[in-house]
Amino acid sequence: MFRWMLGGREAQSSAEKNPVLCIGEDQPKNCFTELQVLKGHFDIVRFLVQIDDFRCASAGDDGLVLVWNIETGERLQELRGHSQQITAITSFTCNNGLTSHTGLITASSDRSLSLWDPDTGNRVQTISDLHSYRCQWSVTLKKLCNIRETCLTFHIQLSEMCHRNQVLVGAMSSSDGLFASGSHAGELILWDAIDWNILAYEHILWEESHASAQAEIRLAAPKPSEMSIQHLSTNGKLILAAVGSGLYVYSVQTRTVVAYRKVAHDSNVLHTMLLSDSELMSCSEDGSVRMWEIQDLPLPAEPASPGFFGLWTFGRSNKQTGPPSKKIVDVPNSRTLELTGDLIGHSGAVQMFVSFKENGLVTCSTDHLLILWKNGERQSNLRSLALFQKLEENGGL
Repeated sequence: MFRWMLGGREAQSSAEKNPVLCIGEDQPKNCFTELQVLKGHFDIVRFLVQIDDFRCASAGDDGLVLVWNIETGERLQELRGHSQQITAITSFTCNNGLTSHTGLITASSDRSLSLWDPDTGNRVQTISDLHSYRCQWSVTLKKLCNIRETCLTFHIQLSEMCHRNQVLVGAMSSSDGLFASGSHAGELILWDAIDWNILAYEHILWEESHASAQAEIRLAAPKPSEMSIQHLSTNGKLILAAVGSGLYVYSVQTRTVVAYRKVAHDSNVLHTMLLSDSELMSCSEDGSVRMWEIQDLPLPAEPASPGFFGLWTFGRSNKQTGPPSKKIVDVPNSRTLELTGDLIGHSGAVQMFVSFKENGLVTCSTDHLLILWKNGERQSNLRSLALFQKLEENGGL
C-alpha cells in the first residue's frame, strides 16, 4: 500500500528482511488507504502537536511553525520569528472562567521561547537570552499563561540521580500520579510522583541470538541503540517503550511485561503511541509507520500419538536427529505483537506522528514533508454524501 510511492528507497528482498515483519499489500486491519502530502517546510520536520480536533502544528530545523487543517490539508498559518531550529513545541489551553483559548509555545536554539496565537499567527510574547532552556520551561509557562508550575524539571533531575546512565526519556505521567523514565542503558523505572519512590525497575536487555555458531564467536558488544530507550508513551495502564529497533509493552498495574518484539523495524524506533489497550503504533528511521496489535499466544499443540508402529524403532537411534526446539516464550504470561498495518510514504526517517482518530493520522519526516493519512472508506462515504447533497441543492442532474 503506497509502498515506495514517494520515497527513493528500493524494496528489500525477502532474504534481507525478516519475513515475519513483511505484511504485504493485503492489510485488512489497516484503514489508512488514502494519503495527502503536505508541503511547506524546507528542512527536517521534527515535531507535531495537536491544537484541536481539526488542527495541528508542525515545526523543525527551518525555524518555522506551520498550522494545518487536517480535514482539507490546507496551510492555515505560517509562524515566523525564530532564527534557528526549533527544539521543542507544546500546546496549552488557558481558561478565564468564561472562554478558553489554545496557544503554542516554542523553544529554539536561538535561546528564546515564544508564545503564539495559532488563530491569528501572531507571536504574543518572547523571552530571549535563556541560559538553560530546560530550567526556564516551567517558569515561562507560569509567567506567560498563569499556569500552575509543573515538576517536569525535578522529575528529570531525580531520574538522573537514580539511573546509572544517561536519561533519554522522562516524565511520562499517568492517571494514577505515576511517571516513567528510561535510560540509555535500557533501564525503565516507574516512579510515584507524590513520594518520589521507585515502584518498579526493569532492565530491558535483548537476549543474544544463538542462531549460528558465528554469532556466538562474535566478541563485539551490542550497539548502544539496541538497548537504548528512545521514546516512552502511556495510556495510564500500559507503558510502551521504543528500545532500539524493538518495542516493549509493560503493565503499570501488574508490574509485568505484557508483550515485546525485539525487531519491530529495520532501524531505530523514534516515536510510539498506545491507541488502546491492545493497539499501538510506531515509526522509525527506516521511513515506515507500523500498526501493531497485542494478541494472545496460540496454545501449544499436543504431540500426536505415534501409534502402534511408533513403538518400533527398526534399529534407528533414539537420539534426536534435528536441532532442539527453540523456546518460544521467554517471558512468562507474555503475549505477542502482531503487525497489522505498514504505512510507507516518506523517503526519510519518520520523526513522529499525531493521531486524530477517525479524522486521520499526520506524520512528519526528515524529507521535509508531512503526510496526512486518511481512512479511505470513510473518505469515500463523505465524498458520496457531499455529492448527493450537491445534487439535492441543484435539483438533481
